[in-house]
Amino acid sequence: MPLLGLLALLVRLKLGAPVLFRHQRPGLHGRPFTMLKFRTMTDTRDAQGNLLHDKERLTRFGLILRSASLDELPELFNVLKGDMSLVGPRPERPAFVHEFKHKIPDYMLRHRVRAGITGWAQVHGWRGNTSIKKRIQYDIYYIQNWSLLLDLKILWMTFRSGAWHNAY
Repeated sequence: MPLLGLLALLVRLKLGAPVLFRHQRPGLHGRPFTMLKFRTMTDTRDAQGNLLHDKERLTRFGLILRSASLDELPELFNVLKGDMSLVGPRPERPAFVHEFKHKIPDYMLRHRVRAGITGWAQVHGWRGNTSIKKRIQYDIYYIQNWSLLLDLKILWMTFRSGAWHNAY
């Protein structure tokens, strides 16, 4: 909690309000929930009032937060609320869910479990801008082989290998 408070204060000082980025994501059984992250971008717009590309809006401070996956710490509140789990498939943006459910067999199986902060795919390097098909293979493996021991192994691998640092 002290780290969350310190980071919230730093985000407020560097980027202003709001401190948290809120985004709707489909969770267990496809039910939407509001996922929380620390804000890492500015709301900079071009002359026509359109938001600039994400790469142009990402701040240096935001890049530091993302590189250490500290921007994801507010997801712990999602875990406490029951919207997410510590371990499970990462929640996708709704537009991607709509696209992938038609293109990738068994894609929707990942919604049979709670979304997680870390998962089997993430600890094997399948996160961010990587093969969605590989991520889904690992997510399905996790779902089919779930056990408390597997969750503990994933948590151990997350902290041991620094999977938090492979987010972007």
